[in-house]
Amino acid sequence: MAVGTIVWLGSEVMFFAGLFAIYFTLRSTAPALWASETQHLNVPYALVNTLVLVSSSFTCQFGVFAAERLQARSTGWKPSQWGMVEWFTLTYALGAIFVAGQATEYATLVSEHVSLSSSAYGSAFYLTTGFHALHVTGGLIAFLLVIGRAFAVKTFGHKEATSAIVVSYYWHFVDVVWIGLFLVIYVLK
Repeated sequence: MAVGTIVWLGSEVMFFAGLFAIYFTLRSTAPALWASETQHLNVPYALVNTLVLVSSSFTCQFGVFAAERLQARSTGWKPSQWGMVEWFTLTYALGAIFVAGQATEYATLVSEHVSLSSSAYGSAFYLTTGFHALHVTGGLIAFLLVIGRAFAVKTFGHKEATSAIVVSYYWHFVDVVWIGLFLVIYVLK
């Protein structure tokens, strides 16, 4: 299962490479448009949203550590006693906050007349960030499935731990892709 996920993530790398290529190609053909449209971006807001997503990679990894110990659920209230379920629930919450932050940013940009159909910039921005948001949403669904599976089985074993590890590969991939998108879209305006 882990090897298949890594192969699939390789195809996802190619997918996002294509989106980056679209972004850079359109940017190179219309530098004046990029200069004017990127002024609408709220970089501090996007940075905070990015930090929320990056922090979710840490909580996800703590969930993996718990899964590797075959500890599905908490043995106490302190985070050091949390199991995979608690860490993955926190990861889910942080991921949901990130997606809600993206939706809020989209609403603000649309109100400022930056939309998918407003210009090449709008198309490139929404395609790259929108597909990423869909991938984050897919990761959130995967977390719910892994959490549900932890409650459904009588004994949390290696099979369930492997599922948690595989979901973490995907989540870390989504985070790394966002860091690249953030740098390209918000920092290298």
